[in-house]
Amino acid sequence: MNSNDVLNIFREITKIPRESGHEEKMTAFLQDFAARHGLACKTDTTGNVLITKEASPGKEHVPTLVLQGHQDMVCEKNAGCPHDFAKDPIPYVIEDGWMIAKDTTLGADDGIGVAACLALLESDLPTGKLECLFTISEETGMDGAMALEPGFFTGKTLINLDSEDEGQLFVGCAGGVNTMVTFNYDREPVKPGSQIVRLHVFGAMGGHSGDDINKERCNAVQQMARFLFHEWGAYQLILFKGGGKHNAIAREAEAVVAIPAECQDAFLEHFSQFGKALSAEFAVSDPGVTVEEKRFFTNEKAIDTDTAFRLISSLVAVHHGVLAMSQDIQGLVETSSNLASVRMIDPGRIEICTSQRSSVESAKHFMADKIEACFRLAGAQVRRSDPYPGWKPDMKSHILQVSVESYKRLFGVEPEVKAIHAGLECGLFLEKFPGLDMISFGPTLRGVHAPGEKLDLASNEKFVKHLVDVVTHFE
Repeated sequence: MNSNDVLNIFREITKIPRESGHEEKMTAFLQDFAARHGLACKTDTTGNVLITKEASPGKEHVPTLVLQGHQDMVCEKNAGCPHDFAKDPIPYVIEDGWMIAKDTTLGADDGIGVAACLALLESDLPTGKLECLFTISEETGMDGAMALEPGFFTGKTLINLDSEDEGQLFVGCAGGVNTMVTFNYDREPVKPGSQIVRLHVFGAMGGHSGDDINKERCNAVQQMARFLFHEWGAYQLILFKGGGKHNAIAREAEAVVAIPAECQDAFLEHFSQFGKALSAEFAVSDPGVTVEEKRFFTNEKAIDTDTAFRLISSLVAVHHGVLAMSQDIQGLVETSSNLASVRMIDPGRIEICTSQRSSVESAKHFMADKIEACFRLAGAQVRRSDPYPGWKPDMKSHILQVSVESYKRLFGVEPEVKAIHAGLECGLFLEKFPGLDMISFGPTLRGVHAPGEKLDLASNEKFVKHLVDVVTHFE
């Protein structure tokens, strides 16, 4: 088994539609793979799949090892990109040692982890018994891991293959919760003689709301609200929308406004100046961020003034970004919140999605309380998703020791042992399988959860060598 074996399987996976909540074809692919290779396979009522490979001759004494990845992917694309995630293969190129999807997400999170599991299952490597677990809907709420029934797998040691920095071994992660907000609104007539204009903030980097939240990237939703708050009184708000997935930083936002004749010139000049300010403020983190305005035609009435003001004010006031850094692990984000998206839903509803993360359970709930308080003060309705737990590091872990020694033996250097601010399913596994010994590692990915996501091919080669060495030396 080598990195080409893994990449060949991943190329097949890029052809399979597998947006979170729509993993049926991926599940069928896994079931067919098991059947073709004569491997035991079971699927629970949720859609989680477990494929088992019995121990090689002479390896029957080795404890069972569980390898795990998730079936789904985040489906994001650039504005104007015609790609249909429900049927089209992911387009990608190989450039300068990277596998890149330029206008969409690539799905290497976690397609490359799934591919590595399948390559192990079809290899003739001498290993103990392997149980490969493929969960569903990790990206939208860890639904598969939450629904996993105790006893679905038997191993006491698990390797999660959903990390994004080669040379780093992860032994802990943040827990999280989503806070959902609803504003109800009425419509009011647009003032006669007003000019209708569509405002657009776009070209921001976006990124993963866990891994990238400390990079201080432009949140297009909050920046659009910032401009509209500053210009309050000079327009009527007809539409506001932006962002996408709950675990992605908002890259784009748009607003449709009605501008009275006496305010038009000043308003549009202010928007142009705002775009220049954004470009200057985010020149390093988001060099492509820009603004655009176009005349627009609509028969829609405006959002009532009171609701529009409360909406815009709360979007400016609500916390987005890092709240606290860890006091135990240098450089680790402890607690954060992501202002993910705003959508207008007829009749008369505006829905806002935010997500909170923390490696400290009490701080996670406090962060969610802060978000809820902000929106409740603005008169909105607020509800929370089921929270998922974090994963507390165990520095005495046996699989950690095996993985560290393997990395040093292969590459002559110590790997970094870290916790991650992103959410992994490991915390949920630990709840259902107390005492489970776990570690997480993977190849280097960049731009995860945003168009332009890419896989470092050299890092994938090292990742595969490391995985093979760990699995074959595990006792």
